[in-house]
Amino acid sequence: MIYLDHAATTPVPKPVADEMYRVLREEYGNPSSQYAYGRQARQLVADGRQTVADALGCAAKNLYFTACGTESDNWAFTAALWQNRRVGKHIVTTAVEHSAILERCRWLEQDGYEVTYLTPDRDGNISADAVLAAVRTDTALVSVMLVNNETGNVYPVAEIAAGLKAKNVKTLLHTDAVQGFLKVPFAAKTLGADFISLSAHKIGGPKGIGGLYIGERVRNPRPLLPGGGQESGFRAGTEATAQIAGFAKAVELRTEHLTEKLEHMAQIKAYAMERLAEIPDLRFISKGTAPHVLSVSMPGYPSQNVVNDLSDAGICISAGSACHQGKPSQVTAALGLEKKVAAGVVRLSFGPETTREEIDAAAEALKKHHDTRFPML
Repeated sequence: MIYLDHAATTPVPKPVADEMYRVLREEYGNPSSQYAYGRQARQLVADGRQTVADALGCAAKNLYFTACGTESDNWAFTAALWQNRRVGKHIVTTAVEHSAILERCRWLEQDGYEVTYLTPDRDGNISADAVLAAVRTDTALVSVMLVNNETGNVYPVAEIAAGLKAKNVKTLLHTDAVQGFLKVPFAAKTLGADFISLSAHKIGGPKGIGGLYIGERVRNPRPLLPGGGQESGFRAGTEATAQIAGFAKAVELRTEHLTEKLEHMAQIKAYAMERLAEIPDLRFISKGTAPHVLSVSMPGYPSQNVVNDLSDAGICISAGSACHQGKPSQVTAALGLEKKVAAGVVRLSFGPETTREEIDAAAEALKKHHDTRFPML
């Protein structure tokens, strides 16, 4: 099987699975228990937190474990809007955020919040100036993702953070960095965001574990889950020790020779663009600078048919349009693509282990689909 959907999830390396199994079998104590097994598990959580925090570029006390990136996104909104409940009920975000953000915003609109959704240009870019221009005196929160999961565009979060100091110092900034963590270089202490969301399964870790960075400007963040006092009292529930250990091991493995891995993914993406350009009429949706995401379209060829055909050939890619009842994803809709182009969007995404031979196989399969299937749109 050729796997080219690393933006959806990533393979779990054997050392990560082995570490999780070891913890499940040997360090199964409850971290809240006071006997030896409990202390052992508590130390495992602390060590895992330090490992992830080091890779994120923050103090361990600013990193909290969650169940996933979606939970982290939602908690960031809860904490930010609670702190700024007297600032106002205005939110600035983009029309190309992950559904975890956009659906939360739609819920908030029903509760009386006003949300400004910024659309990208035709290349998928969103400028810091556009974001800052939308900020008002009553803007409680700005949420802009670091890397778009469909186009690979990297958004200017650090520039937005710097601009907010002058525009409205009370406005808090959240970034969904699920696609950016250990994919594009950044550090929490220099990025400037007040909240940063992470997810382990995008970097070779297990599903079911994520993280949220909460910066120093956030005062007494509203707990996500009240209860037994875990995660400094902000997210109750027995810690998922095996998942935390897996997250930490994945970070440890990914950070080894990270520069070389990022360079390899960038070279793979460049090679994929070179090979796919050979397919007649194929269009690149965006040439975003993240090294691991590439979206293209074969106008007239419905993306789900393409995905199914390649799957039958043992090649995994995704329908970038993520069609739901015939509607394109929020990203392709926001880009203003013509119907035939939007309906044909597929995404290839890469990892450190992706090879040129895999790209060759995908390119040949896409060309075969183009040459042997009848366009339907």
